Amino acid sequence: MRAETQSTIENIRKSLQLLGQRMDWQTAPHRLEEMNAMIEDGDLWSDPARAQKLMRERQALSEAIETYRRIEGDLTANAEMVELAEEEGDADLVSEAEANLKSLAQLAAQKELEALLNGEADGNDTFLEINAGAGGTESCDWASMLARMYVRWAEKKGYDVELLSETGGDEAGIRSAAYKITGHNAYGWLKSESGVHRLVRISPYDSAARRHTSFSSVWVYPVVDENIEITVPDNEIRIDTYRSSGAGGQHVNTTDSAVRITHIPTGIVVTSSEKSQHQNRANAMAALKSRLYQMELDRRNAEINAQHAAKGEAGWGNQIRSYVLHPYQMVKDLRTSVETSDTQGVLDGDLDAFMAATLALDVAGKSRAEAQAED
Repeated sequence: MRAETQSTIENIRKSLQLLGQRMDWQTAPHRLEEMNAMIEDGDLWSDPARAQKLMRERQALSEAIETYRRIEGDLTANAEMVELAEEEGDADLVSEAEANLKSLAQLAAQKELEALLNGEADGNDTFLEINAGAGGTESCDWASMLARMYVRWAEKKGYDVELLSETGGDEAGIRSAAYKITGHNAYGWLKSESGVHRLVRISPYDSAARRHTSFSSVWVYPVVDENIEITVPDNEIRIDTYRSSGAGGQHVNTTDSAVRITHIPTGIVVTSSEKSQHQNRANAMAALKSRLYQMELDRRNAEINAQHAAKGEAGWGNQIRSYVLHPYQMVKDLRTSVETSDTQGVLDGDLDAFMAATLALDVAGKSRAEAQAED
């Protein structure tokens, strides 16, 4: 068997090992049987929220078990096929089995990453906010580039993207934008993107063609579902309506239907300006609850997630990732040191490598913290 094929098989086995650890493979089938028995109990449905939560957990566990068994079975079958085909001198069959193993390795690696998404709200939909930092037109243009990057990323994932609000820049780009991204694990993937993003390039807006550094901030919050109760007293919020000042076209309102909600105790401000005033109020309140929930998540994990909890100003010393387009091409994450020279690919939404590395770093940090707590 070729060394490359042996390496592919070993990588699949490592992914299976991680998958088994994350789902506790030794007890997973038994837990699924218990869930099936609970679902058949008619009393369960007297509590719809509890029933729905159990159904989601059962579905996730069932899919994890099915995936594990499929990868394990396909690995055994194709590894044996390679050995038999080599003994018989059937080069075509060897090539077919090796191609199957390569595809299986990609699937196993993807499932390995998804296994890291087991946080309290990782499976939820998410809100994504982008704000231009200091720097005028340059930063506004950079904010619009980031917005395009994340929309492209979400579309590649098959997620639905809804623009909730947008404020255009004075000359180009956007000052701010807010999106709701809907899809399984949307928050889990995007949560690592919160922070300041730095761009270095030759400015297209500088007649002297000088190099400029721009900053924009990205903030990600989980959509609060029916199982997470967040109460916001009326006396803690101020609701204002105003006319949208979006980028133009379909996103500009001609009436004062946009809504801004200010949470007085924390100073959090959320807006929505894309629908009717009634819908905007609902969108803005949902976004506010999500922001408050994210604050609670950060509070619970303060020691592990300290660098993500502080918002800070969009400028030097707070950035999580640098995008350099001149004098060389490089995107580098400052937390994990993952980097690539394919800057256009990244700006077109190829972000999974950065997200995966940060997820792995967070999981390792939590594991160390849990081990220290046990000691």
